[in-house]
Amino acid sequence: MLDLQRLRALHAVSVHGTVGAAALALGYTPSAVSQQIAKLERETRTVLLEREGRRVRLTDEARQLVSAAQELLAIVERAETELEERRGRPAGRLTIAAFASAARGLMPGVLAELGRRHPALDARLSEVDPHLSVDLVAKGAVDLAVAHDWDIAPLPAPPGLEQAVIGDDLCDLLVPEGHPFAGRTAVRREELGGERWICQPPGRVCHDWLLRTLRTAGHKPDIVHQADENPTLVALVAAGLGVALIPRLGRGTLPAGVVEVPLDPMPVRRLYALWRTGAARRPAIAETVRVLGEQWPEVAAHPPR
Repeated sequence: MLDLQRLRALHAVSVHGTVGAAALALGYTPSAVSQQIAKLERETRTVLLEREGRRVRLTDEARQLVSAAQELLAIVERAETELEERRGRPAGRLTIAAFASAARGLMPGVLAELGRRHPALDARLSEVDPHLSVDLVAKGAVDLAVAHDWDIAPLPAPPGLEQAVIGDDLCDLLVPEGHPFAGRTAVRREELGGERWICQPPGRVCHDWLLRTLRTAGHKPDIVHQADENPTLVALVAAGLGVALIPRLGRGTLPAGVVEVPLDPMPVRRLYALWRTGAARRPAIAETVRVLGEQWPEVAAHPPR
């Protein structure tokens, strides 16, 4: 008989691509995940994983097992949802994926409040890029995602997911002190041509949004520096190396030498909570979405400057 925990380990590897990433998502050690899969290979008398550098490739037999595992895990989720629903209170483990600035600027307060209200709820956070987090929810790797999109770059939500709006995060133009825009009360998007830009790498939502915005305004963007983290982007602006468009959430206090200038119209990214339709009745999901909505107005009203 196939062991559900071993199937869960194989499913996690298929979603995350490496044993280490799967272990992090499951809360295990990499050796524990490897042992689970080795036992599953012995039980099925089948090779399930093949090494490809740092990553692993699932064999055809492994992909068949992953498909079955996803169905079994969905059945388990329904059973757990029904049990929690009968109890009428949030309980058990809830895995949450949130993008970096939400993980830093919003989720600490949300997780603390959930812990205070519901001691039986074991909420666990992972920092994940928005596009990836939505896919992780759809595949059953996490229970809920906090993601975002932009006004001209909507976030696609696959079938089988439900979502709720958390709120809108405003975005400002950051320029070095002494820049011609530094004393302005507002800057129009049409005026942004000829700037040296600092932004996140290609494939990130913010990078794609910047390219679309500048091209829509008739400018060819000159991106001179790229970095993953907002504090790094701000530090590059402070050094006088370019300008950046950075949302307020999780941005941190601006250092000396950086000036915040509003754009006209103001760029906005919308924050969402997303979860699987099958888990919609779970009290833990409903309560987490409720607390996210409660915490957001305070976070949005007092962003660090």
